[in-house]
Amino acid sequence: MSASAITVPGLTPFAVPPTAPRAGLGHLLAHLGTTLLEVAAGDPSLPLAAQGIGGVVIHDPVDAPVLPPGALVLGVGVHEPDDVLALLTQTAAAGGAGLVVRAPAPTDPRITEVAQRTGTVLLALTRGASWNQLAALVRALLGEGEVGTAEPESLGGVPAGDLFALANAIGSLLDAPVTIEDRSSRILAFSGGQDEADESRIQTILGRQVPDRFTRGLEAHGVFRQLYATDRPVWTSADVLGMPEVTVARVAIAVRAGDEILGTIWAAVDAPLDPAREQSLVDAAKLVALHLLRMRAGADVERRLASELVATALEGGPGTVEALSRLGLAGRPLIVLAMGLTDPDAEPGTLTLARREAERQRSADALAVHLTALHPGSVVAVVGGVSYAVLPVTAELAGADERAAAVAAEFLQRTGGRVPGMIGVGTVAPDVSALTRSRDGADRALRVLRSGTTSRRVARAADVHIESLMLQLADLAAAEGYEASGPVARLAEYDAAHRTQLVETLRAWLDAFGDAITAAGQVHVHPNTFRYRLRRIAEVGGIDLDDADSRFAAMLELRLLRW
Repeated sequence: MSASAITVPGLTPFAVPPTAPRAGLGHLLAHLGTTLLEVAAGDPSLPLAAQGIGGVVIHDPVDAPVLPPGALVLGVGVHEPDDVLALLTQTAAAGGAGLVVRAPAPTDPRITEVAQRTGTVLLALTRGASWNQLAALVRALLGEGEVGTAEPESLGGVPAGDLFALANAIGSLLDAPVTIEDRSSRILAFSGGQDEADESRIQTILGRQVPDRFTRGLEAHGVFRQLYATDRPVWTSADVLGMPEVTVARVAIAVRAGDEILGTIWAAVDAPLDPAREQSLVDAAKLVALHLLRMRAGADVERRLASELVATALEGGPGTVEALSRLGLAGRPLIVLAMGLTDPDAEPGTLTLARREAERQRSADALAVHLTALHPGSVVAVVGGVSYAVLPVTAELAGADERAAAVAAEFLQRTGGRVPGMIGVGTVAPDVSALTRSRDGADRALRVLRSGTTSRRVARAADVHIESLMLQLADLAAAEGYEASGPVARLAEYDAAHRTQLVETLRAWLDAFGDAITAAGQVHVHPNTFRYRLRRIAEVGGIDLDDADSRFAAMLELRLLRW
C-alpha cells in the first residue's frame, strides 16, 4: 500500500506511512476547535470522520484533484450554498472525511442532510485565519512527531520555528531592529542591530522580558488596546511613556490567528512607516502567526506523545519496555515523582477548569526544566491530572529517594508560590518490574500530602507509610459500609445530644500519653474537670482506659474519624 500524500501550497509534500496512526476529525477539533475550526454540519464522532484523515487537499474548480481516502478538503473561495453542497457531495462520494469552508458556513437543510447521511463533516474556518495557517497546523497534528521530510521544513522561506531568522528578515524589510513577543511581553526572538534602538530595548533584550514599568506605561496609554483592536500597525511616539530610557518611537502589530492574539511584533523606528513598509509588516505578522502555530502544534504533539509513553511505562503492562526505550530510560534504575496542585477541590468555584489545567501544565513544564539540569534524561508528563516525573538513578541506589526528595524540595523552594504544588516521591525501581511500585508509592505519598494532615509539601513513600495505611483502611471501611459503633461512636453520640466534649477530651488524653495535666492544658480546662470527664468517658463509652488494647482501639477509631 502506498503512503498517503499530503499536499500543501508553498510547503514540501510529505507522506504519512501506512503504519502510522492517523488523526481523526475529533482529534483535530480537540486542538483547533476553539481557535480555528467549528463544526457546521455533520458529526465528527461517526465512523467515517473518526477513521483518520488521509490527506489535505486544496479544492481547485478548474482541475479537480484526486482525493485520497479520508481526505480533508479545503474549499478555498467556496461560499454559495449550491457550491458548498456540490463540493460536499463530491467529497463524500470520494470517501472524504470533511470539507472546510470560510466562516460563516451556509445554513442549508440540503447540506445538513448530506453531511448526516454520508458522515462527511462540514467545517468552518474562522474569519481572519489564513488557509496556510490551517494547512500547516493540520500537517503537524497529522504527523504526531513521527513524520520527517527530506529537507528541513520552511514556512515563507524561513525554517519552521526559527523566529530569530524571521525577526532578522522582518528587520531587513523595515530597516529597523525588531522583537517578537508573546502575550505576556516575553521576548521570543529579536533581530540584529538592537544597539541602534535605545536603553529600554537593551534592558528588554538582556532580561528577555519587557520591564514591568514599560508595559504598565503602554497599558496606561491604551497602546495594547489599540493593538488588539486592529490588524494594522500602531505607531507610538517616544514621549508617550515619558521615560528617559525610551528615546526611539515604536511601531507594533498584533500577531493573530483568527480572533486569538498569539503575540506582537515591535520595531524601533524614527517615524511612522510608509505604506509599502506598513504592508510588509502586515504580511510579516501573518507569517509569524504561522510559525507560532506550527511551534505550538509541535509542542502539543511532543507533549501528548510523552504523556502517552509515560502513562504506558507507569502502567507496567507489556508495552512498558518499549515505552521506556523510546523515552531513553530502558535498562536504568528509576524513581517516580508525583506532583499535584494544592486545593484540588477548589475548582471551579475559585479557579476555572481551564485555568487549572493551564496551571498544571505550567507546573509540569517548570519541573521538567528544573530536572533537566539536575537529572539529564528525566521525563515529565501530565497523566490523569498528576504530573509524573521519571528520574534515572545515576548514583548508588541506597538513598536515591532521599536525593530525589531533596531535588523536589529545592524545586518548590525556588519556584515559591508560583508552583502551588506538592510532590510525593516513590521507591527506587532497580528494574522495569518495580516501576509500578515506585509510581504507587509516589501516589500514596502525594495523597497523604493532599489530605491536609501534614504541613509538608514533599514526602517520600517511606515517610508517610502509616498515614497511607490509615487512608487505605478508611477507604476499606467506606467501601464495606462500615459504621462506627464502638466506644468512640457512643461518645460522639453523647456529645451531639448533650453538647459535651468527651471525644475531644479522650483524644487529648491519648495524645498526651495519659498525662491528665498536660491534656487538660490542651483543651483549656482545670485538671479536676478533665479527670471528671475521663470518668464520664469510661461510663458513657464503656471503655477501660487502663487496658492497652482498648486504648489502641480508641486511637485507631479516632484516626479513622479524622481521615
